[in-house]
Amino acid sequence: MGRNTRKRRMPLATKAVAGAAALALGGGGLVWANFYASAHEKHGGHDRTRSVAAQVATINCPDIGQKLSDVPDQARGEVDGELATMDSQITDAYQQLATTRRAQEGDPKYVQNTILGPLKDRRKVIIDRIKLEINRAGGRADNSLDELAGCEGQPAETPENGGQDGGGQDGGQEQGGGQEGGQDQDDNGNGVAGPVADDFIDINDVQPNSRNTQNGLASNGDSGSRGTFTTDCGVNENNLFNSDNVIAAPGVGNGAHHTHDYVGNQGNNAFASDEDLAQAATTCKNQGDRSTYFWPVLRLQDGTQEFDANDDGGGAEGNIGKILKPAQAELRFTGNKQGNVVAMPKFLRIITGDAKSFTNGEANSNSSWSCTGFEDRQVTDKYPLCPEGSQVVRTTNFQSCWDGQNTDSANHRTHTAFVRGDGSCPDGFQAIPQLQVRLVYDIPTPTVQNGQVTNPYAVDSFPEQLHKPITDHNDFINVMDDSLMNKVVKCINKGKNCT
Repeated sequence: MGRNTRKRRMPLATKAVAGAAALALGGGGLVWANFYASAHEKHGGHDRTRSVAAQVATINCPDIGQKLSDVPDQARGEVDGELATMDSQITDAYQQLATTRRAQEGDPKYVQNTILGPLKDRRKVIIDRIKLEINRAGGRADNSLDELAGCEGQPAETPENGGQDGGGQDGGQEQGGGQEGGQDQDDNGNGVAGPVADDFIDINDVQPNSRNTQNGLASNGDSGSRGTFTTDCGVNENNLFNSDNVIAAPGVGNGAHHTHDYVGNQGNNAFASDEDLAQAATTCKNQGDRSTYFWPVLRLQDGTQEFDANDDGGGAEGNIGKILKPAQAELRFTGNKQGNVVAMPKFLRIITGDAKSFTNGEANSNSSWSCTGFEDRQVTDKYPLCPEGSQVVRTTNFQSCWDGQNTDSANHRTHTAFVRGDGSCPDGFQAIPQLQVRLVYDIPTPTVQNGQVTNPYAVDSFPEQLHKPITDHNDFINVMDDSLMNKVVKCINKGKNCT
């Protein structure tokens, strides 16, 4: 299996850390070898389990991008590039966090003084540049962004509720490191930070109809526009993978810091323009659909050395193991239970879910997990353990209200919205076809025993997100030709089921 994209150069700092980790693990190592290293090792006459578990598990930085709702169009490219640089800064800081556990044990101020303090300074420089770019383009930058420069150290138990600036706290070291009896987790023997046993749940233990979020609520029903349109774009048979995100980080290689599966448009990389996408080949059976549908890959952490085992976005950033392509990828557009839908504009971009939900909080989390035969049981923050004969299912229902003007927005969210529970859209928004993505996987069920998980599967993620299931997300750019989009709308509004 190979990636259908350009080869990227690994930064020297990453090579150095990866090389050291590889030596530690006999040549098969990863950057994350020391994350929970020697969690049960006797050291200096005492059991290290408590002290290692009590340490900061990850880095929580306020998401500047989600605060930027008013950026002039002419500044968006520069701002997106600066935000991608901030993500790289967090990745570098997390690498430092993960490979200095011994030093942290000897100095309770180490995380703050050596990692979080310098990170805050670097982020402040980027924030100043963002503000300058906004002001130069005729906008008015929010000076309160300065308050978001500081980051916190965070234990691994639960996501924070987002929005903290963390600048005034001592790096979370007292918050996390001072607590006794932190989670006793390790790296499952594979040298990567997550998932851990607590990230999994037996599907039989999930209560039916208990999913606790309205995000992505299916909008069609017994009234309104009841039709559907299904597009068949395969399951990435062409092995198109890269760690770009042309929506959130256009023009930036490895902007996602994790690897994506692609179906539909075959020209999707960080440098693709709308014109490039319009002219690219498509895997969709209906050649009028050149839309791009992409999501982070799932991996089985079984020791497989994938094509990206040493690459940014792959093993160099903690995304390891065998890539699992879906056995089925069902892409369906549905209607609205209050009335008709209108056509999506060409090149409309929608991101649903939040790749940083573990640190941002659950406000934008959306994708859910289940098992075939149990799909009345959906869970957002756990990976399901499915019984024999049942397959893992990832489901995502996209935002289906559009502001009627914009194909994108500064934070890539506010130009679209979720329907309300009654199917209505927020004021000023109109209903569009709702994309529903259902991915089905053949995955051997991990074994969870005595607080340990063997051969776990996990979604690719930003390194500091620890492969938490709540970080799952999905991306879409509409590149249907006008005649096909009109067919989609007509089918849905007339209550037909079309392909």
